[in-house]
Amino acid sequence: MRHRHGYRKLGRKSQHRAALLKNLAIALTKEGRIETTLPKAKELRKYYEKLITKALKGDFNAHRAIFAQLQCKESTKALVEDIAPEYKDRNGGYTRIIKTRVRRGDAAEMAIIERV
Repeated sequence: MRHRHGYRKLGRKSQHRAALLKNLAIALTKEGRIETTLPKAKELRKYYEKLITKALKGDFNAHRAIFAQLQCKESTKALVEDIAPEYKDRNGGYTRIIKTRVRRGDAAEMAIIERV
């Protein structure tokens, strides 16, 4: 049972799961919206909204903290300097998840996650 368990394992070991979320966050930063499975989108929302909250400070330490998680200079710069200032008057809820379809082949629920 997973009652009150903190996160979804997504069928991966912890390092693989961290790499997956990092790559999804980089893709969301670059594209603005991506399509993925519903459980991945729900996990990505928690991960990405924490990044934006850190980026709202906009100082050098915010750059360092975000780069430590993303390991991508372009995405870090875009997140801190371009994306986060758009949300300065907003208290959370920076992303939106829209359920789209059921994937043929494995019947996985698909969803689009996008920045609001």
